[in-house]
Parts: sequence; structure tokens; C-alpha cells
Amino acid sequence: MNTRPALLTDAAAIVEIWNAIIRDPHITFTTVLKTVDGIGAMIAERQAAGEAFYVGEADGAVVGFATYSAFRGGPGYARTKELSINLAPEARGHGLGRALMGALEAHGRAAGVHSLVAGVSGANADGIAFHKAVGFDVAGILPEAGWKYGVYLDLVLMQKRLLAAPS
Repeated sequence: MNTRPALLTDAAAIVEIWNAIIRDPHITFTTVLKTVDGIGAMIAERQAAGEAFYVGEADGAVVGFATYSAFRGGPGYARTKELSINLAPEARGHGLGRALMGALEAHGRAAGVHSLVAGVSGANADGIAFHKAVGFDVAGILPEAGWKYGVYLDLVLMQKRLLAAPS
């Protein structure tokens, strides 16, 4: 398995992975399915803005992706990015998530990103465990912040600092 910057031609594979996760009732809060055109535009916009968008491959097929973008609007948040990392079920447990996170972190450090934030569904125990295993700390929990398929879900905010604060 290897990682590389995403290409516009990866959009269809990313949509397939992301939409499967959207259909899961507990991994992400959104119910709006992604489109190839929308993901193609996201890849182009993020890369043009200097933000990260990577894919992970196995046997030449895209089986995961990781990206980050602005955590919140406004210049005060410019050095904090929110990430999304998702793998196809068959790619989990083989080190690809760690490789993609490593690519995001290296990109972030080179770009002067101070910290990465992940918003993980409280019902996604595997997602929480993964982020803890790669050095993220729980920064807070927003009880019942999400609503999906008739159920309220907690939002677990996790953070990893990439660069030391200036002294």
C-alpha cells in the first residue's frame, strides 16, 4: 500500500469510499451523498489553497483518502486544520490509515499547520481508537451534537499538535 497526492481522476473511487461511510449510521453525521464532480472540485480547491488531499492505494486501486482544510473561518484559525480520513473496509488494519495520517502531518508541518483536529462520532469506537493510537488527544465532547437516522450522536473532538507554539 502506498500514498500519493489525489488526482482528479481519483474522484470516482473517493466517492465510492465516502458514500459507503455516509450510508453507515454512525461514522459520519451527514446524509448527503458525494458526487464525482463535487469531489473533483474539492480536490482542485484544496490543492490550489495549499491544503492536503491524499489517496492510499493497494494493487493500483484507491482504497482510502485523507484530507484537511480550514477548521473554522477567520484568520485566527489559519494554523488549525480539520481532517477527514476514510478507508474502504478491506484496507483497514494494514497500516494505510497510519501512512495517510503521516502524509497529512508531513504536509501540515511543511505548511506551518500548528494542529490537526478530528471530529469523530462518539459511536465510532474504531475511529476514536485510531486517532488515539496516532497521537491525538480528546479535546472535548459535544453531547448529542449530531442527528442521523433518528438518533442523536456525540461529537468527540480530537487534536494533535504538529508544531510547537512560538516562544
